[in-house]
Amino acid sequence: MAAPVKRLGLLLPSSGTIQEVDFYRRVPDDVTVHAARMRLLEATEAEEIRMLEEYTIPAARDLATIRPDVVVFSCTSAGALRGNAYEEGLCAEIAAVTRAPVVSTMAAVREGLLRLAVRSVAVVTPYPDALNRRVKASLEADGFRVTGAGGMDLIDSLAIGEVAPAAIHAFAVEQFAKAPAEAIFIACCTFQAFDAKAAIERTLGVPVVTSNQAALEAALRILRIGAPAHGV
Repeated sequence: MAAPVKRLGLLLPSSGTIQEVDFYRRVPDDVTVHAARMRLLEATEAEEIRMLEEYTIPAARDLATIRPDVVVFSCTSAGALRGNAYEEGLCAEIAAVTRAPVVSTMAAVREGLLRLAVRSVAVVTPYPDALNRRVKASLEADGFRVTGAGGMDLIDSLAIGEVAPAAIHAFAVEQFAKAPAEAIFIACCTFQAFDAKAAIERTLGVPVVTSNQAALEAALRILRIGAPAHGV
């Protein structure tokens, strides 16, 4: 008898275009992906605060109707916006609503870096500096030394999703030259960093953690499935 299919729920900003693609392409055959969207017009602190306060829990209630086996809160910068304690509380609230374990992307990234046993990290993002500072502070609060946090200064979510993997590769190499570290974290869930990861690792010779890669791996560990299918 075939094993039952596991349902992975994604809570993502309404303007996100990459998360579903990244997850659909890489989940094993016995995992299905289902999304609920939280209204977000652009990647700014004000818009993300509004998303957290007005749209996250209603979207979680919608997602609860599919009875997910695990839920991913798929917005890196919003997870970092109000600090790690707030993020933990938010995930607990989402878990209570969905009755499922919750993976925060930012927490999954920190877990991924710990698994690599690195202490210094260079952060690369598509964000403006205000959000870069939030991500940097989140990592530093967990004891990582952030050598630099360079962003592309984009706030339009659709524009962020349209940045090609080759452009992400070039930008990461440029930023790493300014702030070398033991590892690179490429932030943002609607950024094609998962597709750029392997090439950046080959070029720079250091491990790369991306938002969607870390979140997917954490979700699959909860489901006791292991590594993503079709490589990373």
